[in-house]
Amino acid sequence: MKLTPLNIKTQEFTKSLRGYDIDEVKDYLEELSNEVESLMQENDELKEEIEILTKKLDEFAKIEKNLQNTLIKAQDSTSRTLESAKKQTGMMIKEAELKASQIIENAKQTADEIRDAVINLREEKNLFISRLRAIVNSQASLLEGKIQQADDEPEEQKKQGDKSQFNIDVDGIVDKLL
Repeated sequence: MKLTPLNIKTQEFTKSLRGYDIDEVKDYLEELSNEVESLMQENDELKEEIEILTKKLDEFAKIEKNLQNTLIKAQDSTSRTLESAKKQTGMMIKEAELKASQIIENAKQTADEIRDAVINLREEKNLFISRLRAIVNSQASLLEGKIQQADDEPEEQKKQGDKSQFNIDVDGIVDKLL
């Protein structure tokens, strides 16, 4: 038989000659009934509280699981982002090295072209100087020939001026022209 406050209150005992005081037993049973009722009510409240706390615990477990999943996703995302950044940085470095190599190669090519142009200009200058010397020497020879011819002319023409002593500095003329 399950003990409830109502069972305790309504419990009947058999009477005997030398038995307990009926009023005292009824008072005790009443007090016992009230105490059991109070304990049962407290027990029900505790069960409700346990149920509420169990639900909250389940919610916290779900939140914890969600947080763990979020943390794992964040770590994965961070790892992927770092890996992507490393790859991108590597590609940028390779591109920069390639561009630098191309710039250096272009600079070398330009330097070679300039050096070749300078060599060609020096060769042209030397050729020009050689031709100019040849022209000046040729003109000097012609001039000396004319002077010699003039020396062979009659004395009258010599009086007009003694110009037979021409000393032509071909190198000086060429240097002045350059």
